[in-house]
Amino acid sequence: MNQLSFADYIVFLIYFILVCAYGYFIYQRKRKKETDSKDFFLAEGSLTWWAIGASLIASNISAEHFIGMSGSGFALGLAISSYEWMASATLIIVAVFFIPMYLRNKIYTMPQFLAVRYNTTVSTVMAVFWLLVYVFVNLTSIIYLGALAVSSISGISFEACIVGLALFSIVVTLGGMKVIGYTDVFQVFVLIMGGLVTTYLALTMVSEHFGYGDDLWKGLMLIKAKAPTHFHMIFDRQNLYYRDLPGLSVLLGCLWINNVNYWGCNEYIVQRALGADLKTARYGILFAAFLKLLVPVIAVLPGIAAYVLYQNGMFQSEMIDAAGTVKPDHAYPTLLNLLPSGLKGLAFAALTAAIVASLAGKANSISTIFSLDIYKKFFSKEASEKELVRTGRWAVVISMVLACLVAPALSTLDQAYQFIQEYVGFISPGVLAIFLLGFLWKRTSSAAALSAALLTIPLSTVLKFLPQWTGGAFPDYPFLDRMSIVFVALVAMMIIMSLISRAPKAQGEVFVIETSSFRCPPAFVVGSVIIMGILTALYTVFW
Repeated sequence: MNQLSFADYIVFLIYFILVCAYGYFIYQRKRKKETDSKDFFLAEGSLTWWAIGASLIASNISAEHFIGMSGSGFALGLAISSYEWMASATLIIVAVFFIPMYLRNKIYTMPQFLAVRYNTTVSTVMAVFWLLVYVFVNLTSIIYLGALAVSSISGISFEACIVGLALFSIVVTLGGMKVIGYTDVFQVFVLIMGGLVTTYLALTMVSEHFGYGDDLWKGLMLIKAKAPTHFHMIFDRQNLYYRDLPGLSVLLGCLWINNVNYWGCNEYIVQRALGADLKTARYGILFAAFLKLLVPVIAVLPGIAAYVLYQNGMFQSEMIDAAGTVKPDHAYPTLLNLLPSGLKGLAFAALTAAIVASLAGKANSISTIFSLDIYKKFFSKEASEKELVRTGRWAVVISMVLACLVAPALSTLDQAYQFIQEYVGFISPGVLAIFLLGFLWKRTSSAAALSAALLTIPLSTVLKFLPQWTGGAFPDYPFLDRMSIVFVALVAMMIIMSLISRAPKAQGEVFVIETSSFRCPPAFVVGSVIIMGILTALYTVFW
């Protein structure tokens, strides 16, 4: 069993004290005499652009990136980076088009948008869907992967790690969005520094293993030379992992559905920008897009390096489970255990920072949706601001407890990152169809939106299991392609239903769209062009 040294514990303790002290400082400095719901859930007007950008990344990057994405890097290579690099482009789209519409209409939650644009029924159905996905897929998977990594590194029992991570996250979350947003700045700094340390270790280890000494650049060249198939961004049909990333459709369709839904219609992402003015929100999102370019460097490259070392005789016992099966998700914890004393504590703190920040962000959004879109509407319409905040805090605690109880059930997974993407993808096509048609076409009816909400999971389920039910008579599509099929089917259904229905005269008039708000300042345009140029170069080099 691996253990942290005394120096590692000191480094981690310093990190823990700094996060708690800074969070308490922010809470005392920026709190109002009486915290209201908008202040608690949105930190209204309190977050700067750099805090918004850092919080977006901290909420997004977690154990599924360090552990799950490194595992996918070990298994299928750099191509998994498409999730991150295409997210940079998606963030620009969200900043230009989505955020102005939300802010112009004073939207504070995603269910609220659905209530304004459609009706309460659509809003409530989707609120329930989101709560189920956030608790039983997002929170659960992050706690499981985080506890797995922390336990592997520290030697602390898996169960104790689950409880410790949950308690740490609850403490951060109960301070509200201001505390989460500003502590995320510190968390992102720690996770990037710790991630870079691990990447440096992995690449220099490859260089040393092949007799070239402690040479970072040589290590990078060696993993490309020793695992050339791991540096293809676009898979052909003969590739073993084509089902995970199905060729050109990744760039031309399916991954856009996943990313636009995640970054533009997702409560725990969009929520960071909803309390700010448009200029601040846009620059914060642009900052997040730049940071997103770094994620494959700290998450995917270590996994590829671990694969090269494994293929050349190292980590033969560390990468397999008790049954002798190779487990890609063991790659990152295995590398962390090789860090020298002190640096291992920094990497351990980085991993913990990623886990806690992501858990806190998701738990805050769960409490926001439950308090404002469920509790206030159906249980206490006259609830005071104090009561809403108290309800939100209880929602944080209860959701975290539920996730902790379910988390151990994920132990049978091979690549947890792919599990998360696939099952979140059951709801993504319907959500994106409802939002895009709600934005772009005033005629879109509430009945059409409700039908899409109710059908997205059943239709996705049928497409997934129909090949098994028919003995292979029906094509077994990759899950990303299934998302595209479901999305197109739902959009077509919504258009047909809306055309044959008699839309109320007021339909779509409550939600205001001002095209003038889509204009962006020159600095934002320059930053966006730089990001798109980097992405073009990356896909050209690693096609």
